[in-house]
Amino acid sequence: MEFLIMQKLVLASALGMFIGLERHLKKKSAGMRTHSLVALGTCIFTVIGVNILGNGSAEMPARIIPGIITGIGFLGAGLIFQGKEHGGGLTTAIEIWTLAGIGILVGLGSYLIAVLATLLVLIILAPLRWIEEKIGS
Repeated sequence: MEFLIMQKLVLASALGMFIGLERHLKKKSAGMRTHSLVALGTCIFTVIGVNILGNGSAEMPARIIPGIITGIGFLGAGLIFQGKEHGGGLTTAIEIWTLAGIGILVGLGSYLIAVLATLLVLIILAPLRWIEEKIGS
């Protein structure tokens, strides 16, 4: 079981790193390290709830996941307020919140859904930004 948990932690970190790379290339404040840590942290807390405290039951994750979502929400609120001073922050805050969901998915063992969600985030961040710029948002 420990090897499976280690694989989850590596996958969550890698998915966060891919999204963080896009943010880094766009010169955003939250880059690869921040994104990897958010995905890793949410995966860790999910694994703790599922495998360590919950012994595989659904009760513990149902108690831990809302706490994760709330905590990341506060982190996102800080990014939004900080971004107001620097002309941004909303997209990064929402994207960090979404990234927490990806970390939770990996922690629960939903790897394909986590990878698909990562690809969707990258599509939303890169090509959709280009389209918005072309149509004059």
